[in-house]
Amino acid sequence: MGIATVLPFGTFQLLTSSSANSTNIWLDNLQDLAYDVEDILDEFATKALERKLKAEHVHEASTRKFRGWSPLLLNASMPSRIKDIIGRLDRLCKQRNDLGLQLTPAVTSSSTAARRPDSSSVPKECVVYGREDDKAKVLEMVLSDEPSVANVRVIPIVGMGGVGKTTLARKVYNDTTIIDYKFDLKAWVCVFDNFNVLSISKKLLPSITSKACDLNTLNEVQIKLKEAANGKKILIVLDDVWNVDYRLWETLKLRSLLLLGPTQRHNLKLLSDDACWSLFMKHAFESTDKVIKKCGGLPLATETLGGLLRSKRDEAWEDILNSKIWNLPQESGILPVLRLSYHHLPSHLKRCFAYCALFPKDYEFKEKELVLLWKVEGLIRQPRNNKQLEEWGNKSFHDLVSRSIFQQSHADCSKFVMHDLVHDLAQLISGETIFRLEEAGDLSRRKEKVRHSSFPRSDYDNKSRFQFLIRVEHLRTFLPVVISGGSYCGYISNMVVCDLLPRFKKLRVLSLEGYYVTRLPNSITKLRLLTYLNLSGTEIRCLPESTSSLLYLQILKLRDCLWLIKLPSRMRKLINLHHLNLRGAYKLDNMPLGMKKLKNLQTLSNFIVGKSGSRSRLNDLKDLNFLGGALCISGLENMENMQDAREAMLSKKQNLEELSLEWGFNNSRDEVVEGNVLDMLQPHINPLFSKMEVLKLENCKNCISLPTLGSLGSLKDLTIKGMMNLRTIGSEIYGDGCSTPFQSLEILHLENLPEWE
Repeated sequence: MGIATVLPFGTFQLLTSSSANSTNIWLDNLQDLAYDVEDILDEFATKALERKLKAEHVHEASTRKFRGWSPLLLNASMPSRIKDIIGRLDRLCKQRNDLGLQLTPAVTSSSTAARRPDSSSVPKECVVYGREDDKAKVLEMVLSDEPSVANVRVIPIVGMGGVGKTTLARKVYNDTTIIDYKFDLKAWVCVFDNFNVLSISKKLLPSITSKACDLNTLNEVQIKLKEAANGKKILIVLDDVWNVDYRLWETLKLRSLLLLGPTQRHNLKLLSDDACWSLFMKHAFESTDKVIKKCGGLPLATETLGGLLRSKRDEAWEDILNSKIWNLPQESGILPVLRLSYHHLPSHLKRCFAYCALFPKDYEFKEKELVLLWKVEGLIRQPRNNKQLEEWGNKSFHDLVSRSIFQQSHADCSKFVMHDLVHDLAQLISGETIFRLEEAGDLSRRKEKVRHSSFPRSDYDNKSRFQFLIRVEHLRTFLPVVISGGSYCGYISNMVVCDLLPRFKKLRVLSLEGYYVTRLPNSITKLRLLTYLNLSGTEIRCLPESTSSLLYLQILKLRDCLWLIKLPSRMRKLINLHHLNLRGAYKLDNMPLGMKKLKNLQTLSNFIVGKSGSRSRLNDLKDLNFLGGALCISGLENMENMQDAREAMLSKKQNLEELSLEWGFNNSRDEVVEGNVLDMLQPHINPLFSKMEVLKLENCKNCISLPTLGSLGSLKDLTIKGMMNLRTIGSEIYGDGCSTPFQSLEILHLENLPEWE
C-alpha cells in the first residue's frame, strides 16, 4: 500500500462524511505513520552523510594506509522503531480493508490519457461556430468518387489539441448527407495516447456487429472483423489519435478491412475572433445562472468558485456545479464552495494549503518566505522537468492565488492573506498536526499528534508559555510570528533556548527572529534534522562551532544581526546550504575558510573579503555556480591579489540579478588593483541570459575609468558613487560591438564624483 496514494482519497472522506469517524481516525494514524517513516529515513540519511564527510576528511588529512569501510552505526533504537513501523503499517492495511477504503493511484503525466473520458459520436453541441467551411471540405473528401487503393479512403483531420477536431468529426459523422450516402456500417472508436492495437480492434468489433466482444487475441478479433465487414461500405472514425508509428498502423490494417492507401489531409486551423467570441458568449452565459445561485450572494464564494472554474476545462464545469459536496451540512461553518475548491486541488497544493493553518488569522505573509518553508518542510518535491524546486514552489503559490485561496493584502501589495473562512478550512484539513499556542487551553488536543507549532511573539516569552510543548516528542516547526499590533522584538527565556529547544530532535524549522538572544547553546548539535534556522534581528555575537554539524541545514538567516562578528570556522561542512542571508551584519569582517565547498548555495547576500589569515578568498566564488538573486561583495580594499577577482568568474553566474561591489576606507589601497578589479568582476554579459537588474559601484576611490557595462541587457538601475578620481565616463562603458547599449536602463544614479568633468 502506498501512503501517498491513500491520503488524497482519505482527505476527500474527511470532507464529505460527517459520520466517518473511524475513517478519520484511520487517516490520522496513517499521517502519523508517514511522519515517522520520514523521520527514520532522514535520520538514516544524516548518519550516512556524516560518515561520508568523516571518510573524506580522513582521506585528505591522513597518509596512513586505508583500512576499508566501517559499518554504518545506527542508533540502538533504530531496529525496534523500524519493526514498530512495519507492524503499524500491517495493522493499517487490515483496517483499510475492514473499512472498505479503496486506493486511488497518484495522478501522473503518464496517466493523463486514462483520465480523459471516451469521446462518442453523439452530438454534444447544439451549435458549432466557425466550422461550416471545414465541414463542407471534409464531407467532400468523404463522399468523393475518386478511386483509391483497395477502395479505402483515409482522411486525417490534423490540428493542435483543443482546436475542435473531435467536434468537426462528430458533425461530419452525423450529417444527413452521410446517412443518404448509405454506408452499411458506421463505427466510432476513441484511441487515446496509448495506441494498443488489440484494444482498438476490440472496440471496433462491437461497433460493427452490435455484439459484445469476449475474444482475447488479436488474430481472433481481426478474423471476426474481416467476416463482419466483408463486402460492406463502412465509415470508421478513429478519434484522439496521437501515435504515428507506421508499424502499429500496419498491424491495425485488419487485412482486407482497412488497407492504408493514399491520404487526403485536412488541416484544421484556429477559429476566427468572431467565432471565438460567439462560442465564449454562449458558454459564459449558459452557466451563469447556476454559478450565481451556487455563490449565494457571498463575495468569497464567488471569488473562490471563479478561481476553481477558471482552472478547469469547460466539460468539467457541470461536474463541479453538480457535485454532491454542495449538499453536505456546513460543519464548522465551512462553505461548500471552499470544500469543493479544496477537493479539486492537486495533491501537492493540498499539502501546501493545509500547512498555512500554522499562521494565525489575518496574518500577512510574503511569497518567498512561505515557499522556503514549504521547501524545507518537504511539502514540495522536485518536479520531473528541470525546474528548480523554488520555481516549482513559486508556481504552486501563484496557483493558490489564482484560485482565490490566497489574496493580496490591501495594506501591503507585497504580502498575501487568507480569508477567515479559508483559514477555517485549512485548520479543519490540518487536524491536530498543527498547533498554535493561543489554542493551549484546548484540553482535547493530543500532544502526540502535534508536528508544527507557531505563536505570536510577545515582549517576554518565558518557559511557562511553552508548557504544552514540553512533552511533544515529534515537533518539526517552532515558529514565532509577528501579528498586527504585536511586538516586533522581545525577550525569550534562556531556559527555552538552552533546555527546551534541544529536546526537539525532529525539529526542521527553528526561528528565533527578533528575540534578544546573544548566543546559542552547543547543544544545538542535537537538532541534526534542522533544515531552517532564522536568527535574524537577534543580538547574537557568534554562532557556536557545533552549528557546523547541522549537515542538512538549507537556510541560514542572519539578517540584521548587528553584533555578529564571527561565523563558524568549519562552516564548509554545511554542504546542503542553499541560502545564506548576512545582509545588515555590518560587524562581520571575513568569510570562514572553505566557502568554496558550499556548492549548493543559491543566494549569498554578502561575501566579505577579509584581511590576511584563516579566511576565504574572493576566488572561492568560482565553484558557486548556482548563485542568483542579489550578491554584494564588500571589503574589496582588502584584496591582495587581483587574480582572485578574475578567478571568481562572476561572468559564469547567469542567475545573478543584482550585484554590489563595495570598497571601504583604507589609506594604503593599491591603485593598480582597484583600477583592474572592476573589469575582472564583470558579471555575465550575454544579453540573452543575463538577469542582472541592479549594479552598484561604490567607494572605489582610486578608480579612474569604468568597465564595459552597456552590454548588460537587463540592467535597470546603475549607481556610481564615491569614485573620487573618476574624471570621465566615455564610450568605453558601452563596449565594442554593442549596437544598443543599456537596453533596459531606467535609473542612473551618480553621486560624490568630485573630479568628474
